[in-house]
Amino acid sequence: MKKWMSSGTPWIWLNAGAVSLSLVMVVGLLMLITVRGLGHFWPSQVVEAWYQPPGSERVRLLGEVVNSETVTPAVLADAGMSVPEGASLVTRLLFKHGNRDLTGRDFHWYVEPFMSARANPADVIVIERMEWGNFYGYLRALHAGSNVVADNADSARGLLKDWVQRAQDLRQRIRTIERRDIGRVNDRMEALRLEQRRHELAGTLSASALQSLAQRQAALDQEYEQYEQQRQALRDELRQDVLVAETMDGRLIKIPLANIVNTYMPNAMGLFAKLMLYGHNLVEFVTGSPREANTEGGVFPAIFGTVMMVLLMSIIVTPMGVLAAIYLREYAKQGLFVRMIRISVNNLAGVPSIVFGVFGLGFFVYWMGGSIDRLFFPESLPSPTFGTPGLLWASLTLALLTLPVVIVATEEGLTRIPRAVREGSLALGATKAETLWRVVVPMAAPAMMTGLILAVARAAGEVAPLMLVGVVKLAPNLPLDAEFPFLHLDRKFMHLGFHIFDVGFQSPNVEAARPLVYATALMLVVLIVILNLTAIAIRNHLREKYKSGSD
Repeated sequence: MKKWMSSGTPWIWLNAGAVSLSLVMVVGLLMLITVRGLGHFWPSQVVEAWYQPPGSERVRLLGEVVNSETVTPAVLADAGMSVPEGASLVTRLLFKHGNRDLTGRDFHWYVEPFMSARANPADVIVIERMEWGNFYGYLRALHAGSNVVADNADSARGLLKDWVQRAQDLRQRIRTIERRDIGRVNDRMEALRLEQRRHELAGTLSASALQSLAQRQAALDQEYEQYEQQRQALRDELRQDVLVAETMDGRLIKIPLANIVNTYMPNAMGLFAKLMLYGHNLVEFVTGSPREANTEGGVFPAIFGTVMMVLLMSIIVTPMGVLAAIYLREYAKQGLFVRMIRISVNNLAGVPSIVFGVFGLGFFVYWMGGSIDRLFFPESLPSPTFGTPGLLWASLTLALLTLPVVIVATEEGLTRIPRAVREGSLALGATKAETLWRVVVPMAAPAMMTGLILAVARAAGEVAPLMLVGVVKLAPNLPLDAEFPFLHLDRKFMHLGFHIFDVGFQSPNVEAARPLVYATALMLVVLIVILNLTAIAIRNHLREKYKSGSD
């Protein structure tokens, strides 16, 4: 036994066991996120049942069963629910019956033994709405203003798809007018206001200049009025169409098609139809915008903001880290001062990320951004332009956060380049600068890419510093659009990591938000993997190109 212990074999097996356990835990976590996240988009069956606890009236239930758990009678009693007599364990079901505008909440627990006549009626319709979440009920009629277009479920069902598509087209036209046409006019009005303010500060606001500004303002007001009339006409047209549906308690309500995102009848759908709807829901989640306090809709603005921030951070941190490492390794005289710098760089890697956020808020936002506003945008003050959290400051803050990783990785790559390579280049007549930039740096490029990969992996998942320097719950506009200067570094943005925090811990509807937490977490993992695989592919290409130097 002593000989076996001294051979080191137990430690090898112990290390292998630890690695295997870690892999199992990581794979298990990823599988949990995948199953919970992707399962949210599958169209579940809608259950209809009658529910009557002791001493209460018999009511009809309608909705999706999203959870089931077996509890003791004491748990039910603490929750104020009726307990079946003589039961030691009781199953209760969590129903998502939607209709939050009518009932106040769309999730409710029910005791299964008190349910009867459970069924899956084929005529149940699920309506995804812009507001108030899903509606569960029965389609009864379609109205166009005061005209009844379809007065029964069969005829209404035949027209509903076209009507919903027409409503979506009208909403898209309204959104285009608001964001493109009216948005451009508003930008020009703001530029005109700033021009007048600039003249006032410079003391050059003459009568002729004021008259010219007034004429341009009048033209913009007229243009704005035209777009506003177009938008109002589309809104009036959209408000005319109404869907009449029956709730589970027999009430008839009117749902404007302007508020409808999609409709489907899950109990009447086959496998292929459900697969098509599942794919549509996934695409809508990836490409759509959030709604209903981020508990519904998609995450495209958060995906875009995350990718844009990581790309800007990479563009900033790579040259900074590489140049710093080259100076420390190739030019600085090795001694106490350089050793102190290296110790400081290593210690910087261990500083909590929220500290970088506080530094970024104080230095970048308040001092640097405020100075830029005073120098270049005085006409906008006191409203800040760059003196407020935004995409640029978030990218710079994360660049500082990941700078030590790039410096250390690049230094290690430079150290591995054989001294004979440098001496051979110098012996052939190349200068030190030519040797460095044409021989040494290309051979160390794979190590630089390794540092960038580590930086991207850390920066993409950081949340704490971003809460102080630019990320928001909901950003009305993307930081990249067709308006000059196209990339708006001063705008706030959404981020997948913060979106997970907001949906999981700040949402007013916890049950509705829980599946989106898993789905958004899966999207963040996939995004990080894609970014890392891209960097790894570039690194492998460089490694093959300079294989002799990296070996």
